[in-house]
Amino acid sequence: MNAFIRLLGCLLIVCSASAIAANAPSRLEVSYDIIKDGIRGATITETFTRTQDKYHIESVSKAIGIVALIKPETIHVISDGVLTAKGLRPLTFTSQRKLDTDRNASADFDWVANSITLNDRSGKRTLPLPAGTQDRLSAMYQFLFLSLKDSALDFYMTNGNKLDIYNYLITPGQSVTVPLGTFKALYVTSPQKSGESRTEIWLATEHANFPYKMVITDPDGDQFMQVLTRFDFTP
Repeated sequence: MNAFIRLLGCLLIVCSASAIAANAPSRLEVSYDIIKDGIRGATITETFTRTQDKYHIESVSKAIGIVALIKPETIHVISDGVLTAKGLRPLTFTSQRKLDTDRNASADFDWVANSITLNDRSGKRTLPLPAGTQDRLSAMYQFLFLSLKDSALDFYMTNGNKLDIYNYLITPGQSVTVPLGTFKALYVTSPQKSGESRTEIWLATEHANFPYKMVITDPDGDQFMQVLTRFDFTP
């Protein structure tokens, strides 16, 4: 009987993962503007593709305008992994810069050994891998697969340099205005802590809780705004 129950549990997990994969978009193309002090300093173009239960996310950030004249940086970020019953499970993550190559970083996820290997200018190191860990790119697309019914959300995330836990508070019944229009939204924010950056995210509930706007406020008060300018969803 115990063996039958375990088998049934495994089948339910497989079926749940298959259902999530079937409902996930096959392709999602989005673009953002990065704004500081009212000035567009960069653009981000991202593509999410799904092939059965595997996903690939690619993001390219390019400096524009006066920022590009000062430093024409391009940042290329990739996240590859699989879809599970709990959403995205990253396997590899890379972040590469055209100019500041010493800031390049990567992460390899070993979900069998529950370990993650980070690789940056400090070298390689392997750490324990907490359940549900995301990379900084997959984390934004993971919102597509979360129920977000609770008032709080906690998860681990890596950028290839470090692994930290992130805590967010969720406020429903909000709205967000971007160049594409005004949409109903969930407001997701990190608690205010002295000496730390604060993150605010608006998830468009009309569009599968996708991040339409994000504001990061540095401890010194500087703000960087990421605003959606394109959203092409292919079922």
